[in-house]
Amino acid sequence: MGTILLLFFYFSKKKVIKKELEKKDMELLHQKELLQATLLVQEEERMRIARDLHDDISSKLNVVALNSHLLTTEGLNNDEVTEITNNITSLVNKALENSRKIAHDLLPPVLEKFGLNAALEELCLEYNSSKTVTVEFESKCNFKGLDSTKQLHVFRIIQELINNSIRHGHATNIQISFWGDDLVACTYSDNGKGFDIKNVKTKKGLGMQNIESRIFFLDGSITTTSAIGKGTTTLFNFKCV
Repeated sequence: MGTILLLFFYFSKKKVIKKELEKKDMELLHQKELLQATLLVQEEERMRIARDLHDDISSKLNVVALNSHLLTTEGLNNDEVTEITNNITSLVNKALENSRKIAHDLLPPVLEKFGLNAALEELCLEYNSSKTVTVEFESKCNFKGLDSTKQLHVFRIIQELINNSIRHGHATNIQISFWGDDLVACTYSDNGKGFDIKNVKTKKGLGMQNIESRIFFLDGSITTTSAIGKGTTTLFNFKCV
């Protein structure tokens, strides 16, 4: 009897250890997938910035250089000089505007100067100005304990969620609410067309992987509920210390 009990406990313990190892392997695999998604997003972002710089900024500066060279042409009358100068001024202004846009995409100035609440308010105002969607924002948090890198992660999560709601869900109303102190929670919901949550769990897009990777770096958690024709609700939390 004693031998049987020992064997029972031995195999039971072995089974528990096996399950724990399998769980750890799954966690490591998940972390690896999140890191890979982060690297893919970063690489895509670099490529986008490179395209913007090359196709837009560089091309405009090349035209500026050509126009500047024209000013050295002998025999130009006043009207021609004025026209060339106006072209140069216009192109430089457009290049400056686009360079500001690229800088804004990398790090919103409002976020750096005034913090996360102000940056999210500005983001919502930008979408509301389109008149195609209403974004309601409420926050009972000050985010003072959250460093700038983590604030940027939260900002990008909300930005990605809004983009998904509009692009894929065709939502016309979005509600965002933050509350909490040391542990901050956010409820995000839209009135979009929704989706089958089971299908999304088996095949996640790069956008969702990007969100999850940011949640991972925030040491938080995220859950999403949705159904076809019933919109989408996302709840995530993170430590604000």
